[in-house]
Amino acid sequence: MAVEGGMKCVKFLLYVFLLAFCACAVGLIAVGVGAQILLSQINQGPTPGSLLPVVIIAVGAFLFLVALVGCCGTCKENYCLMITFVIFLSLIMLVEVATAIAGYIFRDKVVSEFKKNFQQQMQTYPKDNQTAVFLDKLQQEFKCCGAANYTDWETIPLVPKGQIPDSCCVNVSAGCGIKFNSKDIYTKGCIEMIGGWLRSNALVVAAAPLGIAFVEVLGIVFACCLVKSIQSGYEVM
Repeated sequence: MAVEGGMKCVKFLLYVFLLAFCACAVGLIAVGVGAQILLSQINQGPTPGSLLPVVIIAVGAFLFLVALVGCCGTCKENYCLMITFVIFLSLIMLVEVATAIAGYIFRDKVVSEFKKNFQQQMQTYPKDNQTAVFLDKLQQEFKCCGAANYTDWETIPLVPKGQIPDSCCVNVSAGCGIKFNSKDIYTKGCIEMIGGWLRSNALVVAAAPLGIAFVEVLGIVFACCLVKSIQSGYEVM
């Protein structure tokens, strides 16, 4: 009866982990959606780096479904469902680890993509009103001006010549960028300011799947214990 009692405890712990997996799945989806929104705020249009949040969202949704399979298998003590749960949870764990590693490795690539896009968008600033609004919003939110610094705007054909966008001003007002004093504008470049912000957020996005993968290892261990008990013919109430 000691085995039966032990398996009851394992079964209870497995229920707890399955509940945690559902919460983690929702958390992954939230992280993926958040990362997608953040990337859309600094990039116009899809980029190679925007694929990572989609993968995280897909993994979160799949984890939720697998957790439901685990709940059914644990409740009914069904051998096939539990084996399916263990296999798919193991695959999810591997994908999460790979996603975390990819997020850490390619964080600099995301920054370089942003730098390239930002410089291209600066060239179209005088011609495209949508791009102008987008860059103005970035400069105001991150308190920056230009790519490397405010002098980058000298190469852009703004009217009158030599002016900078009003969004570079600390206190924004109409025409504040025409005759400006360097003390009244943001002197740091957006690549430096937003690049640092991107790197720190990339670490958060990478750490979330890695932390959840660690919890899933424990879930796989408990599920394997229950599978072994079912296979051995013990009745777990």
